[in-house]
Amino acid sequence: MTFPKTETLPKTDARRSDVANTAVRYNIYGLVHKGLRAQMAQTLVVAGRTDWSDRDDANSALAEIRALAQSCRSHLQHENHFIHPAMEARQPGSANAAALDHHEHEQAIAGLLADCDRVERSALTERTPVAATLYSRLALFIAENFEHMAMEEVDHNAVLWRHYNDGEIHAIEQALVASIEPEKAMGSLRWMMTAATPTERAEKLRGMQQHAPAPVFMGVLTMLQPALRASDWRKLQIALQLPTVDERDPAELDAVSNQQRSARQQQQSASVAA
Repeated sequence: MTFPKTETLPKTDARRSDVANTAVRYNIYGLVHKGLRAQMAQTLVVAGRTDWSDRDDANSALAEIRALAQSCRSHLQHENHFIHPAMEARQPGSANAAALDHHEHEQAIAGLLADCDRVERSALTERTPVAATLYSRLALFIAENFEHMAMEEVDHNAVLWRHYNDGEIHAIEQALVASIEPEKAMGSLRWMMTAATPTERAEKLRGMQQHAPAPVFMGVLTMLQPALRASDWRKLQIALQLPTVDERDPAELDAVSNQQRSARQQQQSASVAA
């Protein structure tokens, strides 16, 4: 994307009090960071409880860590290509600190993937100390990312809010989302929607309900229903005025059954590939 430059303004240090503005301005980081935090937290728990002498348990944990590494790599690349240029176009130098962080994160991600390979190559009986190193580095990586995301939500939002209206910020986000492959987008959406509040979830999916093709929207609901608590699913049904199972006609139930079967097959294929 290209952004017309405005006059260069003096650099300012965004104060932590600016975070209060997230309640009234469009927060481009809000849901995606919630999803990433949820994925990071779950992956750390999995890595910490894994029996590394059990091949299946170890392989499952390594697959989750590698999936997180890929999510983080994609996320920082999206920010590099869409959000940082928008910031730099209106306030040169405003993305410099984050760019340095992202370079370090790229190196850390490569290190985590190398650690996964080392664990995978080690004998089952000798994996415990190698896996302990992987777990420690994963914990530090996640801690640093939590701090980095908090900085973006305050300092970067301050820059975006200063120089763009909410419609323009939403357009930046839409361009970013359009660049994501559908399969990856579904994975990210699952993490975001399961980590969101009922209100955030309903607002996001209401837009999809209005604009996405019906089969795509139904596929999203099919993916989300088993991942949500029963109370959250019921709140979503009410917010989106979705029919209950008993209210749906047989043809619709057959379509949902086929989508669920396809989703299971895709998950099985992904597990085999991992």
